[in-house]
Amino acid sequence: MPSAVSPEPQAEPQAHERTTAVPDLSTKLPPLIPRRGPQRRTRPTPAPASKTAPETPPLSPPLATKDLHFLTPTRRILSSRDHELFLQSPTYTLIVAFIFTLSDSVKDVPISAVNSSGDSSHPTVRGLLHILQELEDTITQCPPDENGGSRFGNPAFRTYIDTLTSKLPSLHAKLLDTPSSEGTAATANNELTTYLISSLGSAQRIDYGSGHELHFFIYLLCLRQLSLLPASTFPNLVLILFPRYLHLMRRLQETYYLEPAGSHGVWGLDDYHFLPFLFGASQLASHSFLRPLAIHSEASLQDFSADYLYLDMVRHVNATKTVQGLRWHSPMLDDISGVREGWGKIEGGMRKMFLREVVGKLVVMQHFLFGGLVVAVEGMSEEGADVDEEEEEGHEGHAHNGKGWGDCCGIAVPSNAGAVGEMKKRMGEQGLRRLPFD
Repeated sequence: MPSAVSPEPQAEPQAHERTTAVPDLSTKLPPLIPRRGPQRRTRPTPAPASKTAPETPPLSPPLATKDLHFLTPTRRILSSRDHELFLQSPTYTLIVAFIFTLSDSVKDVPISAVNSSGDSSHPTVRGLLHILQELEDTITQCPPDENGGSRFGNPAFRTYIDTLTSKLPSLHAKLLDTPSSEGTAATANNELTTYLISSLGSAQRIDYGSGHELHFFIYLLCLRQLSLLPASTFPNLVLILFPRYLHLMRRLQETYYLEPAGSHGVWGLDDYHFLPFLFGASQLASHSFLRPLAIHSEASLQDFSADYLYLDMVRHVNATKTVQGLRWHSPMLDDISGVREGWGKIEGGMRKMFLREVVGKLVVMQHFLFGGLVVAVEGMSEEGADVDEEEEEGHEGHAHNGKGWGDCCGIAVPSNAGAVGEMKKRMGEQGLRRLPFD
């Protein structure tokens, strides 16, 4: 057999031949693009809420004599439409300007600084202090009825209001320095008396709330409109007269068991009052060492409550609750105490709350009174007139129809002051027995 012939080995290609033999595909490959899943629909980010505190509008000067006219104050906000008209009116701006100007006037000012300066020497301030003393003295003339241990409103409060209604015209005549029977003075007297009576609570419902408190400052605003309270008296009004009014109201709440005008108190701050927290935060705006957390310190409350309205209110709230601990009975006060920015931030928040929850709430302003010095807007309803059904529907169920007060005016809630009073009657002066939740 012929032998197998092995094939001749082929010569390896040169390096340059290997390179040119491989095709260059770099320009022909598609670009590498990462895969993407289906696009998710995202909700638009809401615009951040304004962090700027509401500014103080310019306060208009008192009324000129030729512009003075007087009317018996009546309710004019009878529907949501009326409320909208009010919120766009010069009267709304006037009220906000007056309250915020009062707050500005006591910024970083303790009560002792005003007392030591003798600013209460202004004749109108002295006259108002005398009137408030008369209002307190009248309590002893109208003792509460035996209510069978009930913590709801005591009917003797109506007797108290009736007694004051007959007393106040002569007291206001002295304040106005004119005979009470003299034409214009008599009508001004009637307007002032109506506002002051309304600032003490509702005789019909035997309750009290932030709307009544606002009427006290409308009473002062009327005196300002009459040129009887110049701007120099504003610190006196907040730090001398207002604490005296708060003292009177606490006596009335304890004596007649006034119910809170609403089932939730004033938004967790206090069952009855709001403005002491606004003015009190302004007082503490730049305090060198008292921080918002100081409201949890019993020593701080004892040492400084006489000088600062905010701390005095917290001390009083603690004293009239059957549960110990702010986080249980006043959760909003407890939350506010954690504000890191300090009292200035709290004062700004109180301003927003005043605009939103006092003058901005229909359930509060439905009982507001308009007269000749604090005027209603043209087009607002007249008290006693029929309100359109569509408007009534927008009034949060405010159709009383002579059948009592609906949920819009608050569900009847027993008074904490009444609870404390009844417990003292049973236990003597040994103190309030608290539920140990803290």
